[in-house]
Amino acid sequence: MKNIFTNVKGDLLGGLTAGIVALPLALAFGVSSGLGPSSGLYGAIFLGFFASLFGGTPSQISGPTAPITAVSMVMIAGIIQANEGDLNKALPIILSVFIIAGIIQVLMGISGIGQYIKYIPYPVVSGFMTAIGLIIIITQLLPIMGYYPQNDQELIQNMRPLAEENILEKILIDESKEGILVLEDFKETIDRAEKITPQDVEKEAISLAKGSTSGVVGAVKSIPRAIHSIKWLEVILAVATIFIIYGFKRITSVIPSTLAALLVISGIAIGFNLDYVPIQEIPSGFPVFQSEIFTKFSFVALAPYIFTAITLAFLGAIDSLLTSVVADNITKTKHNPNQELIGQGIGNSVGGLFGGLPGAGATIRTVVNIQAGGKTKLSGMIAAVLLLIILLAMGPLASKIPAAVLAGILITVGIGVMDYKGLKAIPNMPISEVIIMLIVMLLSTFWNLVYAVGIGLILASIIFMKKMGDFSAESSNIKSLDVEKAWSDETDFPKEFKEKVFVKHIKGPLFFGSTSHFQQLASQIPSTASHVIIRMDKVPYLDQSGLYALEDVLLDLEKKNIHSLLVGVQKQPLYMMKSIDIIPDLVSEDHLFSSFKKCVAWLKENRTSL
Repeated sequence: MKNIFTNVKGDLLGGLTAGIVALPLALAFGVSSGLGPSSGLYGAIFLGFFASLFGGTPSQISGPTAPITAVSMVMIAGIIQANEGDLNKALPIILSVFIIAGIIQVLMGISGIGQYIKYIPYPVVSGFMTAIGLIIIITQLLPIMGYYPQNDQELIQNMRPLAEENILEKILIDESKEGILVLEDFKETIDRAEKITPQDVEKEAISLAKGSTSGVVGAVKSIPRAIHSIKWLEVILAVATIFIIYGFKRITSVIPSTLAALLVISGIAIGFNLDYVPIQEIPSGFPVFQSEIFTKFSFVALAPYIFTAITLAFLGAIDSLLTSVVADNITKTKHNPNQELIGQGIGNSVGGLFGGLPGAGATIRTVVNIQAGGKTKLSGMIAAVLLLIILLAMGPLASKIPAAVLAGILITVGIGVMDYKGLKAIPNMPISEVIIMLIVMLLSTFWNLVYAVGIGLILASIIFMKKMGDFSAESSNIKSLDVEKAWSDETDFPKEFKEKVFVKHIKGPLFFGSTSHFQQLASQIPSTASHVIIRMDKVPYLDQSGLYALEDVLLDLEKKNIHSLLVGVQKQPLYMMKSIDIIPDLVSEDHLFSSFKKCVAWLKENRTSL
């Protein structure tokens, strides 16, 4: 904090520039999430300010990002659907998930988990990021064509029978909870059903219509309806926005191309009084504290989304720390990953209290900030304050922005966020990694982002364990010393023991991925043997599976009257073997040797018993 005012001029320019770049993206992400443009703006304000104030990357600019918005969008749609399509009723639960995600990030920072984020396999990250791009692009096709299910009267009419069925089902469920549902007498049910108005059915039908078009699958299914009722003005506005975003960059980079597209196309639409669809109204005034998060809190309603909160927390952590690395490379500094997570967590939690969309460190906005002169925490705080001023002064005007313009902006975001590096590398990648990347990408796009990442991590772990197991087995084959290349301290091994003493080299950890090959040890020892030397000098770790596999091998050897001698057992494997009495029950203390030389000396002393 003491260095916050050492670069005021540069931070002022950097913050103002980053804030201008963040404005259209914040509005677009808010619309895409389903909470409205104001939520994106609130998220950029609160997260941007507090993540800068408490974070560990001085030049980082934070706010809603594509990955976080994609996960949030799916969750928000599900919670709204579960709450009768009523956003006001669903909002406390949605914001509670955001706040919990922020708290988890703070705990991650405090516990030091930040340093382990880097171990997530690249194929999982690559598949996920490409899926994020596809999700954003596909879900924006409907607004680009000017299709909104709440305006599709034919679809709403088709949903009416299901709407009536849902309403009746809710009545029965409520009566069951109240203990007044009696199968022999439906008088109360009939009384309640008679109070249902056409407006109630209409509201439920609209909710079902929205639900049927939400997400990637819903959007794909609705494309034929959208094409049938396409509004060419919306298409023209979106395409013109995309054209300016890509074309304006070739003219100048002084003015952000997304801002230029927003101002030019919105100005034309508003100035010529075109018949376009505007974004949702942005409330004027300072963001309101959402007290209903606490007054209407329900753990039962929140419980199904705890795992989503964890996903948001980890995804935000990855997104932020990757941006921190980019910032380090440009500024030649070193960020504090755990402090950064604390800052991000505080920002997301505070943002959730005011209805803000969660986010993370934003790479493009951070780079723009640094290039404009921003170096300290002050730059991110200035960017957030600028967005607050724009909200307070220009909220009503911003509400007139065409929805198609923001859809066009999001299309370019979706195109930009996909991992082309990973896609181009597919021909040269191991087939197992390609499969993982494609599975994560397809499952994330068409099924569930959270489960897709979990499945990807599990598959990557299994394949990794298989490869490590194969490697351990390949380097640990049972061979007599005249066939296997001896280790340096085995070159003088007495020839008199050649037929009676065999050596087993174990290299690397003995864990569940390598036990299948190791368990064949007993069958590979010739019947002429009386002893087998198991060299564990290079075994740093022994897990429970490896421990029991070792026990089985030693038991099988003893049944054949072949005694085991252990050499170079390290501290952790020794502790594990003593914990289940392998030592001394199967291998006595005097059969443990710190070096191969001492083991040979013991053999010479006991040659008569061999």
